[in-house]
Amino acid sequence: MVTRIVVGLVVILIGGAYKAIKPPPPKICGSVGGPRVISPRVKLSDGRHLAYREFGVPKEEARHKIIVIHGFRGSKDVTLPVSQELSEELGIYLLYFDRAGYGESDPHSSRSVKSEAYDIQELADKLQIGHRFYIIGMSMGGYPVWSCLKYIPHRLYGAALVAPFVSYWWPSLPDNILREAFAMVPQSDQWTLRVARYAPCLVYWWLTQKWFPSLTLNSLLSPEDMEIMKSLSNAGQERVTQQGEYESLHRDILTAFGKWEFGPTEIRNPFPDKNGSVHIWQGFEDRIIPYTINRYISQKLPWIRYHELPHAGHLFLFEKNQCESIIRELVLPQHN
Repeated sequence: MVTRIVVGLVVILIGGAYKAIKPPPPKICGSVGGPRVISPRVKLSDGRHLAYREFGVPKEEARHKIIVIHGFRGSKDVTLPVSQELSEELGIYLLYFDRAGYGESDPHSSRSVKSEAYDIQELADKLQIGHRFYIIGMSMGGYPVWSCLKYIPHRLYGAALVAPFVSYWWPSLPDNILREAFAMVPQSDQWTLRVARYAPCLVYWWLTQKWFPSLTLNSLLSPEDMEIMKSLSNAGQERVTQQGEYESLHRDILTAFGKWEFGPTEIRNPFPDKNGSVHIWQGFEDRIIPYTINRYISQKLPWIRYHELPHAGHLFLFEKNQCESIIRELVLPQHN
């Protein structure tokens, strides 16, 4: 009798544990019971869809076509403070899109660092924006930029990494640099990143459990960031994770902090003929992305133009003058 009770309790515990760590199925946009599709989308070769939004001059008239890659908890509805006047002056076409699993773009169960680059390439081809284009990646949107520089450099005119993501397990970077930067991360976030790195099957449980804090991003914003936050629109924010937090936020963390096939310092200069440029923009007061790693990468790769802003935090891309300065640096010939 006792044995049966013990076995029953073990089965219940195992069942409860399995339920706790197993993420729910995604609510696919356009499927029965799923969120409605309200934005234009392209269909990729593997059958997935990517949702997008366009801004600026018509792509047929544009001199500079820029794909904007959103960060963690972002979407195509995150709007850069670029005026229509600047777009017309420089002939700029901006293409925003939802990365896989975010907003109205289908989840990608085999999502990887490499797949991010090929999603961008196929999006550009489906919309016929031309063989080459610029990319701007903000925060977590930085790792798809590194992917593009590695896997599709021939498709780029230039790239800007703005307050870009860093991995504390990148190959080819010195352990002491990575350790020092990791020590600057809050303890609760350190545990989240360790779980993503070493026990990915537990990520859903870890990020949904209530016993321990898991992510503290908002509490890390600098005073300047908090002022910028007041001016940001919440448009579309309710759609960011509508297909499920696992397929958007959690899988983003898993992909970014998982195993990479390369480290940034192993990337070759994509513009040896100086027909393009790569920029890193980093705030010295950024409490989310430690400046030490991005500064080190730029020192090891002299073809990267490093801009360290002494009083900026993490969100300076959304300050109008700074944003327009970043775009001018990226696209104007006299800067290249």
